[in-house]
Amino acid sequence: MESQSNGTIKLRQIKFTKLFINGDFVDSVSGRTFDTIDPRNGEVIAKVSEGDKDDVDLAVKAAREAFDHGPWPRMSGYQRGRIMAKLADLIEQNVEELAYLDTVDAGKLFGLGKVMDIPGAAQLVHYYAGAADKIHGDTLKMSRELQGYTLREPIGVVGHIIPWNFPTAMFIMKVAPALAAGCTMVVKPAEQTPLSALFYAYLAKLAGVPDGVLNVVNGFGATAGAAVASHMDIDMVSFTGSTEVGRLVMQAAASSNLKPVCLELGGKSPMIIFDDADLDKAADLALLGILFNKGEICVASSRLFVQEGIYDELVKKLAEKAKKWIVGDPLDPSVNQGPQVDKKQYEKILSYIELGNQEGATLLTGGKACGEKGYFIEPTVFIDVKDDMSIAKDEIFGPVLSLMKFKTVEEVIQRANATRYGLAAGVVTNNLDIANTVSRSIRAGVIWINCYFAFNSDAPYGGYKMSGFGRDMGMEALYKYTQVKTIVTPIYNSPWL
Repeated sequence: MESQSNGTIKLRQIKFTKLFINGDFVDSVSGRTFDTIDPRNGEVIAKVSEGDKDDVDLAVKAAREAFDHGPWPRMSGYQRGRIMAKLADLIEQNVEELAYLDTVDAGKLFGLGKVMDIPGAAQLVHYYAGAADKIHGDTLKMSRELQGYTLREPIGVVGHIIPWNFPTAMFIMKVAPALAAGCTMVVKPAEQTPLSALFYAYLAKLAGVPDGVLNVVNGFGATAGAAVASHMDIDMVSFTGSTEVGRLVMQAAASSNLKPVCLELGGKSPMIIFDDADLDKAADLALLGILFNKGEICVASSRLFVQEGIYDELVKKLAEKAKKWIVGDPLDPSVNQGPQVDKKQYEKILSYIELGNQEGATLLTGGKACGEKGYFIEPTVFIDVKDDMSIAKDEIFGPVLSLMKFKTVEEVIQRANATRYGLAAGVVTNNLDIANTVSRSIRAGVIWINCYFAFNSDAPYGGYKMSGFGRDMGMEALYKYTQVKTIVTPIYNSPWL
């Protein structure tokens, strides 16, 4: 990759900007395009075809034909797995290209993308490639003179609506298990970050995924996204995004053909640090939990509960470490944090910082925009936060941490659960009894003990309460793209003959 004299990486040519329908890159029916913006500077990267209902109709028609009459659902799991393994290999061969697209489109760290996001995507495709021939039903022990068994069959045409914060991870988490199950699909990437989704579609075709199986329609939520959610010929919708939009997706699915939905929604995850924790490790974990991916992650530990015995010392540690955090160009390997994804998100985060000041929280560090251009915000830590403050209740989706003091285990469990969300939680302690008690008591889908963001292909991921339902990752994600069929036959000489 070429470098400019100042050490930054030159802008690469963007190869794919159209819609991907039935194995081809095509213009939208309307001919409209929209700008995809580089959050480092607010400049246009490329003009991308803007799909809407007409384009979704064409994509669904292609996916329906591929499901009803094409080879993909009729292949053995072994055959599908071999094609998926080729796709994983192609992803590994294009690590830099894909990491670059997510950097300029979403502001993600380029170095981290090369070593984590893109290799992780390839690994997840390999995981589901290996699972494709292991989709089994059950033999039933019937209570009458009957023989019964179940089959797991692909659910059909799936609509995937994915967010902008992890363009690669979200695309692969949705697409890979659905492919392994034998489904066909229409993907609506976030309008802020369409570029890598189109590249993955190109790689899927190179790998041998048949035409019509994987379709990508760029566009906006109110048009293309709504068309996916309400389409009568889509059999299931999988959505990751805000709770507010999740409600709309669920309503649209119910009002059309009663299609099942899987929703991974917002979060306001607590991290709970007990008196016995190592201060340096706890401070590092606390900052990682809120500053990773500039806070644009559903499971960000934006509520930090610290036991009173170490509260003051931990506050000092956080202030010291936060001031050393480097915000800047995500293509620079020395940078810890890039820009927020777009101007709208940038302004939302700044408005919450101002709200925190107005409501009486004390600003420990950060709290301002930084840089002369682009959407950069300083790592921001508030102390003296009350549970009823907006910054402690609402999902900000940015590098803003609310710090709160607690006394007892019972108190912090009650306060940690006093939220409409239930996506994840962190527990930091060396006391096994406390770790077990708290992890079993917190109402959230994922609990991390003495670690955070410990995702793994085998580990199901999803929420409780208004953080949604259904699971990504693991075999649970594969099974949600199947439906169970029961087959019963009478045993010879049974009264059912």
